[in-house]
Amino acid sequence: MSMNSHVPAGSDKAMYVQSAGMFALAENRGSRLGQLSGPLPKGEGKVAEMIRKQSSSDYPIVKSMDLSRGMGDEVEFHFVQPTKMRPTMGSRMVEGKGKGMAYDKARTRVDQARIPVKLGDTMTNLRSAVDFSKLARPVAQSHANAYLDQSILTHLAGARGFHDNIEWRVPTEDDPEFAELLVNPVKAPTKNRHYMADGTHGIKAFTVNAGEASLQTTDDLNMTVVDSVRTLMESLAMPPPAVKIPGDIAAEDEPLRAMLLSPAQYHAFAQDDNFRKFQVSALNRAANAKKHPLFLGEAGLWNGILLLKQPKPVRFYAGNDIRYCNSFTSEAESVCTVPASFGTTHAVDRAILLGGQSLMQAFAAAGLSGMPFFWNEETFDHKDKRELMIGVIQGLQKIRFAVDQGNGTKHWTDIGAMAIDTVVKLIPGER
Repeated sequence: MSMNSHVPAGSDKAMYVQSAGMFALAENRGSRLGQLSGPLPKGEGKVAEMIRKQSSSDYPIVKSMDLSRGMGDEVEFHFVQPTKMRPTMGSRMVEGKGKGMAYDKARTRVDQARIPVKLGDTMTNLRSAVDFSKLARPVAQSHANAYLDQSILTHLAGARGFHDNIEWRVPTEDDPEFAELLVNPVKAPTKNRHYMADGTHGIKAFTVNAGEASLQTTDDLNMTVVDSVRTLMESLAMPPPAVKIPGDIAAEDEPLRAMLLSPAQYHAFAQDDNFRKFQVSALNRAANAKKHPLFLGEAGLWNGILLLKQPKPVRFYAGNDIRYCNSFTSEAESVCTVPASFGTTHAVDRAILLGGQSLMQAFAAAGLSGMPFFWNEETFDHKDKRELMIGVIQGLQKIRFAVDQGNGTKHWTDIGAMAIDTVVKLIPGER
C-alpha cells in the first residue's frame, strides 16, 4: 500500500510531521551531551510506541517519555536500594531468612520552553534578499539545541558557574529567571560525589579553609588526577555505575566512565606527551563499539576514563560562590568562595565524571503536536507581520537518592554524577 507523502496546507497532520522532525533532529544532534543517552525504544518518531518509555540506564542520561494526556507535569522514577547479603552454606535452613527489597522514588517536573523568531513584515521581505522564512527554523532549532545542552550540563555539574557570553542560553544563577529556565532545582554535588584536585595526592574530598575552597593555583588537571579518579572508582563502596555502550565488547571486562572536561582543562591535559596515545586508545575502543561517536573526535581514553570536552566551561572566578554539601546524611548546602588570591590569572573549572544513571530527562506531549517538540507560525497586524515559535516540553533532574550504607545509615548520593574541581589558567585579558 503506497502512502501519499504530501501534506496539504492546513492539514492537521502538518503539525505532527514538523514536530517529529524537530524532535528527531534535537535528539540526534551531534553534541557530546546529545550522545550521552541511548535511543528510546521502538523509534522516536512513532507516537504510539513512545508512551511511557524509558531509554537504557546504562547511559549517563536516562530519557523518560510520557505522551499521554492528563498525567500531570511530573514524571516519577524509582531506585532499588542495595542490600547486604551473604549466602547460607551447606544444609542450614534458609526458609524465612530472605531479606526484602526496598525502593525509593523521586519526581522530575516538566515545563514548556518556547523560542520565538520574527519573520519580518511585508516591506522587510520586499527589501531584503534574505528569505527569513527559510532561515528562521534552523536558527530557532539551534537555539533550542543549545538550551537543552546547557541545561543538561548545568544539572549534571550541580552548578551553572559564572562564565558568560553571548553563546550562553542559560543565565548565571543570580539571574531572576534562572530557576524557571532550569525547571527543576540545580543541586550541588552530594558530599560523597564532590572532589577537588590536590597537588600532593591527585584528588581529595572537597574541603574548605576559612570560607574559601582549599585549592592552590598549582592544583590543575593532570595525569595524576585522572589516575586518582580511577583508583577512587575501585575503592568506593558504591561508585557511579559503568557506562555500557551497545556493541562495546569490552564493556564488562574494562568498565568505562566518561569525564567531561572544560575546554581549558581538556587543552591543558592534551599537552601531555602521551595524549596522542589516549586518542588512539579511544579510536581502538570505538572500533570495538561499532564506531560509536562518543569515542570519536576530541576524545581520549586513559585507564578506563573517557576524556571528553564540554561545550562550555562550568567556571568559578576569584570571589565567586561555590555551593557544596557539608554532610553525608543531608542535602543542605553550604557556600564557600574561590580564593581571592586567584585574581584575574586563575579560576576553578568543574570536570564532571559520569557513570550510568546520572541524569533523568523527562519529556511530555505538547497539545499542539502530540510530540515533545512543537512549532507554530502566527501572523498579526492584519497578516502583515509573521513570527515563528519553536518549543519543547521537558525537565531535567540529577538522579539522587539516600543510599543505604548497609548499617542502617543512608547517605545522600548522586548515583552517576561526580564533580571534580580543578584550577585553570585564564587567558590574559579574559576577565
